[in-house]
Amino acid sequence: MSPTHNTRQRVCVLGSTGSIGVSTLDVIARHPDRFEVFALTGASRVDELAQQCLQWKPRFAATPDAARAAALRERLKREGLRTEVLAGEQALDELAAHPDVDAVMAAIVGAAGLSSCLAAARAGKRLLLANKEALVVGGAFFMNAVKAGGATLLPIDSEHSAIFQCLPEDRGSWASRIDHIVLTASGGPFRTRDPATLREVTPDQACAHPNWVMGRKISVDSATMMNKALEVIEARWLFDLAPEQIRVVLHPQSIIHSMVVCRDNSVLAQLGTPDMRVPIAYGLSFPQRIESGASQLDFTALAALSFEPADFLRYPGLALAWEALRAAPGSTAVLNAANEEAVAAFLGGTIRFDQIHSVNAGTVEHVVAPQGAAASLDGLLGLDAQARRHARQLIQGFTR
Repeated sequence: MSPTHNTRQRVCVLGSTGSIGVSTLDVIARHPDRFEVFALTGASRVDELAQQCLQWKPRFAATPDAARAAALRERLKREGLRTEVLAGEQALDELAAHPDVDAVMAAIVGAAGLSSCLAAARAGKRLLLANKEALVVGGAFFMNAVKAGGATLLPIDSEHSAIFQCLPEDRGSWASRIDHIVLTASGGPFRTRDPATLREVTPDQACAHPNWVMGRKISVDSATMMNKALEVIEARWLFDLAPEQIRVVLHPQSIIHSMVVCRDNSVLAQLGTPDMRVPIAYGLSFPQRIESGASQLDFTALAALSFEPADFLRYPGLALAWEALRAAPGSTAVLNAANEEAVAAFLGGTIRFDQIHSVNAGTVEHVVAPQGAAASLDGLLGLDAQARRHARQLIQGFTR
């Protein structure tokens, strides 16, 4: 549903208490004539979710945990708010597919967001995809759901939004015009650090990103460059590219968000300040453009725009993207599950920073996706569970 002067888009924000969810609400607040918050969902930050409900007064709120939902329900009732509070994973799917919802911001972190993304896709929603794992885990299965449901899929990751903005409007001509795409990466906080010292990295150091304000999980992924590995996989499905048509370059300033190299070797790039409100605003308003709240880029203040090759010795996890894409369907789901377990173990103080890659590589090597596993949600979730079990075994081995 495209916004008009007389119709407000009703937006469901899945993961509203995370950084993307908060930025989404910030953009919506700038355009009260265009958008209405229909539903908000969160997992563990009940106090923040309650505050958001008090501000936005959505028709629905939801959290997967029944006890947290009960606490939220009681608090909103005391405040006299008529928001209906739902509980359980199924509630997230129901809200994503609700007939009164026009647009869904899918900002739940990790594989946990796959089911609700699928629900929105099958219901034909305008789906703003900030959950890269939906494509990393779901792959062709997810894209088939988007096509079958008639959904409008709009990438929110800054890199994929940049590619989307650079591609021609005639999407059917992509293949004949593109040689390859280049995803830019900041290199994270350890771009110039001696790789031999990475075993000493603490969670707080890994989460101190030089350019972007993000959640702890994705900040660690940026430090290992696993976020870029997942983005390579996501780009393969979003833009229907062969793995060899996707390249990565380090760009420490995070000003050029990604590039398209055409068949004639001209290069199209999207630039801007590193602010997630830009791709969020573009997704909400597409094909129009609206004010995002981000600062304008001041070219006179830029000292330089520099580029470096992505070093697989410093970032060994990056190479796993192409390895998983060339393996059996479902292998990318294995990689994602292993990485979620490894990052959680690192943030919990169970394993070292440099052991994240060992868990990921070991799991991808030993958990082989059986034929047909990637053809259904149950098959993908089963593969995800198997990979997590193996990753936990490897983690236990490191901690003995």
